[in-house]
Amino acid sequence: MNWLLELNETQPIAHAIGLISAVCLIGMALGSIKFRGIGLGTSGVLFAGILFGHFGESINHATLDFVKEFGLILFVFTIGLQLGPGFFAALRKQGVKLNVLAFLIVLSGAVGAPLVGWLAGFDAAAVIGLFSGASTNTPSLGASTQALGTLPGVDPARLALPALAYAVTYPTAIVGIIATMLLLKQLFRIDMGAEAAEYAARSVLHRDPLIRKTLVVTNPNLEGLPLEEVPGRLEAGVTFARLRRGVETVVASGDMPLQMGDRVAVVGTETGIAKIERVIGEHADEDLIMSGEGISFRRVVATDRHVLGKTIGELGLDQRHHVAVTRVTRADLEMTAVPGLRLQFGDKLQIVGHPEDLDEATKVLGNSLRELNETHFIPLFIGLLLGIAIGSMPILLPGLPQPVRLGLAGGPLVVALLLGRVGRIGRQVWHMPENTNLAFREFGIALFFAAVGLGAGEKFFETVFSTTGLQWLLGGLAVTVLPLLMVGIFARLVWKVNFMDLSGLIAGSMTDPPALAFATNIARSNAPSVAYATVYPLTTLLRILSAQILVIVLFS
Repeated sequence: MNWLLELNETQPIAHAIGLISAVCLIGMALGSIKFRGIGLGTSGVLFAGILFGHFGESINHATLDFVKEFGLILFVFTIGLQLGPGFFAALRKQGVKLNVLAFLIVLSGAVGAPLVGWLAGFDAAAVIGLFSGASTNTPSLGASTQALGTLPGVDPARLALPALAYAVTYPTAIVGIIATMLLLKQLFRIDMGAEAAEYAARSVLHRDPLIRKTLVVTNPNLEGLPLEEVPGRLEAGVTFARLRRGVETVVASGDMPLQMGDRVAVVGTETGIAKIERVIGEHADEDLIMSGEGISFRRVVATDRHVLGKTIGELGLDQRHHVAVTRVTRADLEMTAVPGLRLQFGDKLQIVGHPEDLDEATKVLGNSLRELNETHFIPLFIGLLLGIAIGSMPILLPGLPQPVRLGLAGGPLVVALLLGRVGRIGRQVWHMPENTNLAFREFGIALFFAAVGLGAGEKFFETVFSTTGLQWLLGGLAVTVLPLLMVGIFARLVWKVNFMDLSGLIAGSMTDPPALAFATNIARSNAPSVAYATVYPLTTLLRILSAQILVIVLFS
């Protein structure tokens, strides 16, 4: 067995890969252990790495640095790609208020960490790690260690302090976040059932679901007017699915002229249909969707590159293939198929027509499960390349002696958010199947945690059981709890934020999956996940920039 024991000297790359694999294996097994539904998850790899590092398992530093940075890039890029489509829409809706609150939490922590460090006499490098660990934010740790490594004259021993302080404060921060949720729940005597009901009622009203009605043409001004020229149709956001004239029911096409007495099946929101009803005539107690011999509907996924980026009107499926597009579902959002709506990869269209026409339209749209489940690697590497370029670009901020950079954490995140929102440029589609996205994300963060743990393990136990370690732990707990408590009380008292949103905000502002799991458990609902996803991207960017600003300020 000597060949195995000497692997570090004879084959250092093989040794490094084997060691990291062992750390990830044991760490994920540790993270899978749950107590009352709460577990460490992938962060268990961090503590497995610390154990291996403590018992003297060394690894080539260049390899360790590469693994750490590459893992971080994979993690933040896949997160951004997943959240991009819904992030900007959320900002236009309830997300503004939630992100303002998240900004206040980040700002409070960024001010509180150096204040605690000054009062306790902590090393400035430890303050940086304390800020990241107290918020359980891994990308900010990566950004701060990068920024610290570029400063001249920094003792190599101090370069290890951020990761060490992060590892010490991280577990306590998870407890602090959960404790804050429970304290707020008790302080305001939250009735979870009432909060969930209020949230559900608000969400139903906010989404304004689509319905269908049959309208009778009684307005003489519409005689001979094509369906696509009906006044107010676009403003009401409705689509026409079928038309009955006499005893014959056909698929509605935009160029069909209307006649008095025609019956039209309309799809849209209740408000939109009410508007168009005043134009067309009156409501009929009949469902044309359920009538019409030989006419049926089908749900088809847009995967063909030739239709991506085109509007429903430009496709002209009604004129070319005699089918009507009535609804489009994108992610969890259902929309009426108005002519100006541009298709994105993975959109689900509901089309109506005769079976043979539906077959032709399906071929045009693609509807390829293989394409939908395929990972496109060329766009992935384009995104990573752009992310590194953006992350390396210096950004001059007033009052700072040195520029900040988004770094290998912020650059790929920003690019992924933008590309995820755009969806497609030319023939390149930025789509990643959900399972693939999750796999890359977990793989990336596991690599990062393994590298951080191995780097910090040598001095971890020596520090954590010392007076300094205890002070770090208590200082980190204060940086975790106080901002959350202050902003949480303000949000509930002044802005009357629902506890479903508040618990998701608390977990998201700390980018902490275990806290989100706890929030969904006590809520008995996935509702907190919406607020979590809404604040996560901006919070991560703010923490990345804040960590770098702290490095510049504390070391200038």
